[in-house]
Amino acid sequence: MPIDRNLKCILLDDEIPSLRFLKMLCEQIPGLEVIKAFNDPNALLKEYKELSFDFCILDIEMPAFNGFDIALELKGYPIVFSTAYKQYASDAFDINAVDYMRKPISLQRLEQAIFKVEQALNSQPEISAFAQFNTNKGKAILYFDQISYIKIAEVDSRDKTVFLTDGSTLLLKNISFDKLLDMLPEQDFIRINKKEIIATKIVKFFSADAVTSNLLDEQDLPVLFNLGESYKKMFLEKFS
Repeated sequence: MPIDRNLKCILLDDEIPSLRFLKMLCEQIPGLEVIKAFNDPNALLKEYKELSFDFCILDIEMPAFNGFDIALELKGYPIVFSTAYKQYASDAFDINAVDYMRKPISLQRLEQAIFKVEQALNSQPEISAFAQFNTNKGKAILYFDQISYIKIAEVDSRDKTVFLTDGSTLLLKNISFDKLLDMLPEQDFIRINKKEIIATKIVKFFSADAVTSNLLDEQDLPVLFNLGESYKKMFLEKFS
C-alpha cells in the first residue's frame, strides 16, 4: 500500500528487539523515514521538540511512563500504538490515536497504519496565518508574523495595544488575553506576565525574572520584559 507523501516518524519501545524489528519494518515502506528510534521515554521527552517528524509509533507498557503519558505530551502529532496487549484499545481511541497495532506486527499491518496516518495528516486543517480584530480604526486583518508583542492598553484595560514589526501600533478593542491566546498560534506566542504577551521570535536572552528582546527602544537599547512568577514555568518549558 504505497503512500503518496514522504512521512517522517519517531519510534518508542523500551524492548530493544521489538524496537529494532519495528524500525526494520518501517525501512521497508517507501516514502517513510525513521528520524529516531527511542528505547527510553525520558530521552524522547527531552529530544522530541528538536526533531522534525510527522507522527510517532509507540509502545504502551514501559517503566516510568506509559504510552498514554507520551501521547498526551505529543499533542498535535498523530499517534500509532504498538503493543502486545489488547486491553488498552478503547483507551487508545479515547485519546484519538490513529491506529492500534497488536504485536507481533506484520509489514502489511504496519502499511495499513501508515496509510491511516497519511489520511489523518491530509485531513488536518491548515493553520491560519492571520485573524480579524476589532480595532480603534475599524475591523482589521492582522497577520500573526506582523506581531512583536501585545500589552494591556494604558487607558482601558479591556483593550490591548499590539506592537508590530514595522514599529507601528494598533489598539485592539475589548479583547481578553485568554481570547488572544486562543487566536494566536501557540508555538509562536507566550504570555509572560499579567500585562503582556510576546512573540517567541523576539526573545534574545532570558533570566529568572526578565526577558531581553531583539527589539530596540528609542535609545537603541534592547527592550526588556518582566517575566512574572506565575508564568515562569510555562516560559521555561517552551524554551527548554
